[in-house]
Amino acid sequence: MNLANLFGGIATIAWLVAIAVVVMIVLQSARSQPIKNGVTLIVIVIIGAVVLSTVSAGLVFINPQERGVVISAINPAGYRSDALTPGLRWIVPFAEGVITYPISKQTYTMSGLSGEGQVVGDDAIEARTSDGQQVKVDSSIIFSINPTEVVDVHITWQDRYDTDLVRALARGVIRDAVSQYGIEEVYSSKRNELATEITGELELKLVENGLLLDDFVLRNISFSPEYAASVEQKQIAEQAAQQAKFVVEQRFQEAEQARQVAEGKADAAVIESSGRAKAVVIEAEAEAEALELIAAALLGKEDLLTYQYINQITPNVQVMFLPADAPFLFPLPDLQTVQPPVTEAPTSSSSAPPAAAPVTDTEAATVTE
Repeated sequence: MNLANLFGGIATIAWLVAIAVVVMIVLQSARSQPIKNGVTLIVIVIIGAVVLSTVSAGLVFINPQERGVVISAINPAGYRSDALTPGLRWIVPFAEGVITYPISKQTYTMSGLSGEGQVVGDDAIEARTSDGQQVKVDSSIIFSINPTEVVDVHITWQDRYDTDLVRALARGVIRDAVSQYGIEEVYSSKRNELATEITGELELKLVENGLLLDDFVLRNISFSPEYAASVEQKQIAEQAAQQAKFVVEQRFQEAEQARQVAEGKADAAVIESSGRAKAVVIEAEAEAEALELIAAALLGKEDLLTYQYINQITPNVQVMFLPADAPFLFPLPDLQTVQPPVTEAPTSSSSAPPAAAPVTDTEAATVTE
C-alpha cells in the first residue's frame, strides 16, 4: 500500500469517527444527558477528517509502469502539459485529478479464431491480392505509449487508443500491403517481405500518434476454400511430377552406371589384350636375340654343336634312325658275334644242312634308312 492510499484510508476512518461522535452527542442530548464540550469535540473531529481528506486528495502515487495526466480546474488549458512521473506526487486537492496510462508493452490481436483476440469471434482482416484473390490475415501488434507523449495521447484518443487507433491503422496498412502482391507471393516467396513492409508502414503511423511499435507478428494467412483446394491439387501434381522426374533421373543414373561399367570392362579387355601382345612381342624378341647370340657363338664351332647334341641323347638309347646319306655322329658300338659251338658230325650216313647260329642280345643291328 502506498502513502496516498494510506492517507485515503485514514481520512475515511476519520469521517466515520466524526459521524459516530455527532450521533452519540445528539443521542445524549436527547436523553437530557449532554456531553460536556460536545460541540467542540464535533468540530475537532470534523476538522481532522477534512484535513486528512484534503491530504489524501492531494497525494498521488504513480507506479513505475505508468504516467499520470493531470486534469486541472485551475489551469487555463484544463490540464498540465507534463505528465506525472513514477513516485509520490502532489496535486491541488479537489481542483485537480490524475488519469494514469500504462507505458508498458501491450498486445492487440486480430484473429479468425474465437478467444484469441480482443474481439470475440472471427476478427481476421479480409484483404484482396493484386490478382483478385481474397485472403484472411491473422496478426498481432505489440506496442506501447511513448512516455513523452502521454498527454497528447490522452487529449487525442483517451483510453480508445487501442481500438480506435491501433486496430484501425493495422487493418488499413495490412490491406494496402497485401494488395501489392499476388496470391502465391503472399503465402510463399514474399511472405517475409510482406511482413517487413507492414511493420515499417505501421511503425511510422503509430509514431505520428504517440505510440511506439515494438513488433508486428503476421500470425496466419488463410484462403478461400476454393483456392485452398486448387492449391492442394497443384501441390499434389507438383509432387507427382517431382516423383516422375526422380524416377527418370534414377533410370538415367542406372543406365549411365551400366555404360561406365561396360566401358570399364572394354578398356580392361583392351589393356589386357595389349599387355598380352606386348608380352608375346617381347618374348619373341628375346628369343630371337637369344638365337642370334647362340648362332654367333656357334659360328665355326661345328664340333661343339655335335658335342652338345650327343650330351642331350639319353644314355641308354641303343638304336637310332638316321638319314641314309648322313654321316655317323658317333662311333657305333662294337659288333660282337657269338661263335657257334663246335660239334661232331653225326654218324649218320645222310648229310643234313648245318643249323643257323642264334644271335645274342648284344649283337648290334645294322643301321639302315
